[in-house]
Amino acid sequence: MRFRIAAMSLCICLAVIMGAPRMAAADIGVPKAPPPPPSTPAGDAAAKHAKRTACLKDAKAKKLVGAVRDTYVKNCTAAK
Repeated sequence: MRFRIAAMSLCICLAVIMGAPRMAAADIGVPKAPPPPPSTPAGDAAAKHAKRTACLKDAKAKKLVGAVRDTYVKNCTAAK
């Protein structure tokens, strides 16, 4: 009889412990945080990448190296 009570108590405790992590924030009424807004639109990022790639190709064609190349690429990507 004592063994049955101990075994049932252990099973109930384990069921409570194992079920606790499964509760989500929505289940207990805690509001979820809104997702952060995107920093730049995807099209804008793609355009910047294409511009930088073109500037890097120009710098390579002009055989620029080091700080001169970095300055050229920076100025090239800033210009419209």
